[in-house]
Amino acid sequence: MSMTARSVDDAPLTAFHYKLTLFSSGGPFLDGYALSIVGIALITLQPGLNMSPAEVGLLGAASLIGIFAGGAVFGWVTDKIGRKKMYVIDLLALAVFSLLSGLSTEVWQIVLWRFLLGAAIGADYPIATSLLAEYLPRRHRGRFLGFTFVMWAIGAAFAFFVAFLLRDIGPDAWRYLLISPALFAIITLLFRLGSPESARWLLSQGRNDEARAVVKKVYGEQYELEDLGETVEDDAPRANFLTVFRHPYLKRTVFVAVFWTMQVIPMFAVYTFAPELLASFGMTGDANLYGGSLIISALFVVGGIPGLWLVEKIGRRKLLLYSFLLATVVLAIPIFIPAAGSVTLFVMLAIFAIASGSANFLQIVYPNELFPTEVRATAVGIGTSVSRIGSAVSTYLMPLAIINFGASGSLAIGAGISLIGLIATIILAPETANRSLSSTATHESAA
Repeated sequence: MSMTARSVDDAPLTAFHYKLTLFSSGGPFLDGYALSIVGIALITLQPGLNMSPAEVGLLGAASLIGIFAGGAVFGWVTDKIGRKKMYVIDLLALAVFSLLSGLSTEVWQIVLWRFLLGAAIGADYPIATSLLAEYLPRRHRGRFLGFTFVMWAIGAAFAFFVAFLLRDIGPDAWRYLLISPALFAIITLLFRLGSPESARWLLSQGRNDEARAVVKKVYGEQYELEDLGETVEDDAPRANFLTVFRHPYLKRTVFVAVFWTMQVIPMFAVYTFAPELLASFGMTGDANLYGGSLIISALFVVGGIPGLWLVEKIGRRKLLLYSFLLATVVLAIPIFIPAAGSVTLFVMLAIFAIASGSANFLQIVYPNELFPTEVRATAVGIGTSVSRIGSAVSTYLMPLAIINFGASGSLAIGAGISLIGLIATIILAPETANRSLSSTATHESAA
């Protein structure tokens, strides 16, 4: 497919792009916030409801299992009915389930509502990021998409900050913490109202007149439908859920699923059980447990700052390789220093947070660039879902790992997981930087 003389992939950035990026970032912010807040809530929730270690692990994994279900189902739904409708509906669901979580009286109720909360979060990844990717110019796509996921780390850090402020509220502090995501969900929902449907999706559905109107509204009257750089062949086979598991997309699907999973397993374990992990280091007292958790979560954000610059300078592939390599090395250090003290272990965890934060936003960038419009949201949803299988298992097992293997053993397991991600990246990762969205999804350029 040849590019037109005036391509939207080379269009200048406008206020629309900045606003859409900000509104789309609300979902990842809520994801990071909602998944991290439960770890702090457990400090008062566990004794308040007399929870067993197995129940603690199940509660930590509930949202992740929900994300698995939500991503798999609603990514496909988004490709079928469009980005715009789902862009708002899932935020409303997120607010409702957060409220119900905080009003629960039994452990099973909280597990149920957190599962449904996770389903709403899982839905937002393919919805918001697909819509955003389909409007961003290629020279800024990696950085702007990456920003939405840095907002995940900001949301997680903000959760620890809120928890720190509410630490003395009493034995019912967990209720306020679990309800709090509802406030941010409603704010994000109100901002998203009025966002346009994706012109690329409209074109893929044969709704050319609507797509043309959106192109002119967003980019200007001088742009035409052909400037999207995409065509839809009338006799081409229609894409469906299984398309991403067939040639030539299967290799890309495997790559996205593996690297995403290897990134989130140690990351979610740290976020969900940061206080427990720090306690296993030998750190004690609220200042160390709350403050240390806040520092670690903030370092994930710090790592994202140079990552957003490097993603366009050195490309997606090298950034991911360097991130996995550094994470593997630092988490493996306790294997060679089994008597490492609390300070050493904390420093290792801090370096891991920076390394992970520098590239974890590629979980959003890669699947949006490697798949065509017809299955883009489906691909993002599948990546979200598969990654949460591993992270749900790891989160469930994390309390047991700390008990049985201690701090050093838990970090060593993280090193092995990061090594798998490094190997998968070496073998499977393509480079998609500075290419048009239509060209990165073609068989030749992204294979």
